[in-house]
Amino acid sequence: MAKYRVERVQQQIMREVTDILMHDVKDPGVKDVTITDVHLTGDLQEATVYYSTLSDDKDTQQTVASALDKVKGLVRSKVGERIHIYKTPEINFERDNSIAYGQRIDELLNQIHEENNSEQ
Repeated sequence: MAKYRVERVQQQIMREVTDILMHDVKDPGVKDVTITDVHLTGDLQEATVYYSTLSDDKDTQQTVASALDKVKGLVRSKVGERIHIYKTPEINFERDNSIAYGQRIDELLNQIHEENNSEQ
């Protein structure tokens, strides 16, 4: 039964963090951030929020990471106001590399496909 609670709280945190970043945070560094997933520990004490950006530029990634680091206290307090649980989890932001990884796999598959077509 605890597993279902963790999953429900993860989904709620994901919805709330997305809404907070869109409406409450005024920092322009987080305007193009998409929340992709949230992992929550079993005791609901720590939440890792995974995000992605449209830009693959290293400077932009660094700017977004520092902007999210600056606003994580605000995000945690707003999440605590909106979700009624005993203790609001600590929130950590991490870049989600799965999208870039998936794009790399697509590139490799397209390259193999083009090589096979050129041989025929």
